[in-house]
Amino acid sequence: MRMKQAGTILIVDDEEDILFSLRMFLKQHFERVFTEENPQHLPRLLKQYEPDVVLLDMNFRKGDTSGEEGLQWLQKTVELRPGVQVIMITAYGEVEKAVRALKTGAADFVEKPWRNEKLLATVHAAFNLSRSRQEVHQLQTRQRALTEQLGQGGAGDIVGQSPAVIDVFKTIDKVAATDANILILGENGTGKELVARAIHRASPRRDQAFINVDLGAIPESLFESELFGHKKGAFTDAREDRAGRFEAAEGGTLFLDEIGNLSLPMQAKLLAALQNREIIRIGSNKAIPVDIRLICATNMPLYEMVREKTFRQDLLYRINTVELNLPSLRAREGDVALLAEHFLRQYAKKYQKGELELHPSARQKLEQYPWPGNIRELRHAIERAVILSEKTILTPGDFLLHPDFHQSPDFRTDETLNLEEMEKKLIQRAMTKHQGNISKAADELGLTRAALYRRLEKHGL
Repeated sequence: MRMKQAGTILIVDDEEDILFSLRMFLKQHFERVFTEENPQHLPRLLKQYEPDVVLLDMNFRKGDTSGEEGLQWLQKTVELRPGVQVIMITAYGEVEKAVRALKTGAADFVEKPWRNEKLLATVHAAFNLSRSRQEVHQLQTRQRALTEQLGQGGAGDIVGQSPAVIDVFKTIDKVAATDANILILGENGTGKELVARAIHRASPRRDQAFINVDLGAIPESLFESELFGHKKGAFTDAREDRAGRFEAAEGGTLFLDEIGNLSLPMQAKLLAALQNREIIRIGSNKAIPVDIRLICATNMPLYEMVREKTFRQDLLYRINTVELNLPSLRAREGDVALLAEHFLRQYAKKYQKGELELHPSARQKLEQYPWPGNIRELRHAIERAVILSEKTILTPGDFLLHPDFHQSPDFRTDETLNLEEMEKKLIQRAMTKHQGNISKAADELGLTRAALYRRLEKHGL
């Protein structure tokens, strides 16, 4: 027997035959399918049924083929139930109207007459996206509640809704309640410390200290003193007893950033402390037990370093009970605009610039830049623009970006270094290869159909 999805589908169309056909088909795949002929009832039905996906006709008045009424109800639906995925039902060949619907907020569209397998794939994709966004919303709600409870920033500081960031939210939610050692990997500027603090603030140790140690900034000669502490007189400048970072983190979280920078002798000393769960201050023979939650982070390739014998394999296994890979900003589709708006509000308030906006062309420029420095680079770019601009609407000229493609592992050399031209040529190749088949070309490019339609229009293809 076919397993049904535990989801809710709402179909709004003025043709009774259409409603009957869609309901009978989708009822085989989803637990709840509701239909309605009159779009005037949409506000009530959205509240009553809380649908995951809405299938909405483009035209409701007889003889009207403009699609305007459908677009109005689309906009109303998105306003009343943010996050709901709306699929527009269009007549065959009305691609131009469908593109307008995508711009207004539709997730996708289906054409009459439809093929059942294609219709089901479109509804499933919209349903999965809707559920993913609901999960993010639930996680962020819990994180905001924690933030209010603590009076501090929590995981809610992590801005984004891309699938890559959703995975990060899920991992934080799962591991925070445990005492498992966490290893956070990611490029510079991806927010490793932010994630470490989010894990701490969502953990049972939240009321204890979070101690951040930048191992890359500690000279080897001071390593033991900084981490394990010392007794008075242990060395020339030891004028008094001093607790190290392990003791300072007692009962809380110890975050060791840039752990890949440790030399082999320092790695051996750290491993001994982690294995024994105790430290010995320099100048003392007394072992001091420590109770900490360990989180480590690095942007270095630790597994390659293990093969090259520059990083101890036993230490790697000790610190990565759970491994969390942070995505680069390039891999977070749609998050650049969200982050840009977030930083814009933040710095407009900080520098007392009032209400500032991003011009659509500026937003486009930010979204097309590869961001080798990731979130840190984006934040600095927004801050600089806010400080220097005297306008209320920031334009492309306010952002002086200097991409260094050698820093971007995702970049591949081509005959041109212009991102716009490269994107256009890739889309042309995909469309030619698949003889204009939108679905296959989108799959080849790693895009949704809606995203590909937007790019086709942007490049005039």
